[in-house]
Amino acid sequence: MTSALKRKFSSEGFRHYLSSLRYAFYPMRRPLDGFWDLVYEKRGSLAAAHTIIIIFFIVQTLYVIQSHFMWININMEVFSSLYTAMVVFLPVLLFSVANWCLTTLFDGKGRIGDIYMGYAYAMVPQIIIRAAIIPLTHIVTYDEMVLLVVLFYIGELWFYILIVCAMKQIHDYSFGKAVITSLLSLAAMGIMIFIFLMFFAVVSDGIAYFYSLGQEAIFRMRRG
Repeated sequence: MTSALKRKFSSEGFRHYLSSLRYAFYPMRRPLDGFWDLVYEKRGSLAAAHTIIIIFFIVQTLYVIQSHFMWININMEVFSSLYTAMVVFLPVLLFSVANWCLTTLFDGKGRIGDIYMGYAYAMVPQIIIRAAIIPLTHIVTYDEMVLLVVLFYIGELWFYILIVCAMKQIHDYSFGKAVITSLLSLAAMGIMIFIFLMFFAVVSDGIAYFYSLGQEAIFRMRRG
């Protein structure tokens, strides 16, 4: 009986995961209805959000290393997938934390998981457009690259519009309040990065200081 229930719930969970993953194409077309249903009608899932972000990481890596050199000229000897991972994953995490911290002060209804999901689902246009640009860079001529530039910035603008719509619906805000809290979240992200870098610098200097003291003590002990 227990194993049958486990199989049932496991099967239902997987079906919900696939449904929430397919649903990712709906908010990009109808963002207000899409993001409301994403959270309050349980159409989305954290598992699907994780998947979208991982797909974005894969696409972004291919975008950097497989695009024509006229589009992105990168030295593969210094290319780091760790840097790409930081560029993809850190903004999601920082924005989710920053926005949650701010919106709790401004009567926001969304939880940090809801914000994370909204951000992830808003990335879908970026994934589609960057994936399309990769082969197109090998087809278009140098003079036609301007079309890809326009296409790229359409994807970026689409993403930012979806982020504002997501925050509006998740927190049940007006458009103005959603824009302001989103901008403040970006500012908070910058402050968090600055604090982290300062902390890292202080810790690094402290480690270097105590290491030099240790080396000096060992040197004196050997001389003595």
